[in-house]
Amino acid sequence: MRNSRALVVSAAAVAALGLAAPAAVAWDTPSNIVALPSVIARGGQLTITVDGCRNGGTATSNAFPSTSLSPIHGANETSKGTATINSNARPGTHDITVNCDGKTLTRPAAFTVIGGVQGGIGGSSTSGATPTDIAIGGGLVAAAVIGGGLFWMRRRSEKRI
Repeated sequence: MRNSRALVVSAAAVAALGLAAPAAVAWDTPSNIVALPSVIARGGQLTITVDGCRNGGTATSNAFPSTSLSPIHGANETSKGTATINSNARPGTHDITVNCDGKTLTRPAAFTVIGGVQGGIGGSSTSGATPTDIAIGGGLVAAAVIGGGLFWMRRRSEKRI
């Protein structure tokens, strides 16, 4: 009976120690990566906040260059940085990988890059008129001038009668 009590007490102590150890280790590892705004256009600035990053670190993604994270004064274990999205970043969701004190954490689909606005008939994303657009516009102007001239000449001849 005494052996079973001792066994139960020691098992409870090991279980308590085992449950407390990951929490103590997790305190010094990066966690909870927040990217704001979550939807951003190319060239925009993204604010990255990381909990558990006491001394700062770096944040990387394929949508922006490596960005340094600085500790926030007055906020325990939190660091913050600002990244500028590349002008040629691929539209869609992107991951962020954070490295703090040699420990890394990746947040998949942390933010979404939206592409350029496609406006006009047909949704063109080029700027300026193409040679085809100029030819069509010039033809329409020429037709309007010729048609207006013929109309004016006809009206002019009717007044003489």
